[in-house]
Amino acid sequence: MLTYLVTLERDTNGSFLVGFPDLPEANFVGDDEYEALLNAVDALETAIEFYFDERQPVPLPTKPKRGQHVVELPVVESAKVLLWNEMLAQNLRKSNLARLLKVHIPMVDRLLDIRHSSKLEFVEEAAHTMGKKLSATLV
Repeated sequence: MLTYLVTLERDTNGSFLVGFPDLPEANFVGDDEYEALLNAVDALETAIEFYFDERQPVPLPTKPKRGQHVVELPVVESAKVLLWNEMLAQNLRKSNLARLLKVHIPMVDRLLDIRHSSKLEFVEEAAHTMGKKLSATLV
């Protein structure tokens, strides 16, 4: 999973401002620290959607230091980010990927929708068609 560093700052009104150093577009405000961290994944996914829409690579997370707050992007969403970045690196468009997978473009649109609950097997198949292997570890 991709684990992004989160910054928490207390605002003048007592709320908490959430930021992501690796994704400056991702911001959130919470009434308390718990709410801020709980809803930070939504802010992270919204920022990732921006990168997808703008056809830009999603910055990968820097390694956090001990004691820093982090937010983990779920496994399927993490795999989608890695798949997206690989598509850009190989200069593949959605139509190219659809042709390689022998599917219609709407299926690729859903595959690359960070909020759509795609099957991990389909993400893995897409990676395979690009000459890559998706792997996971249990820690």
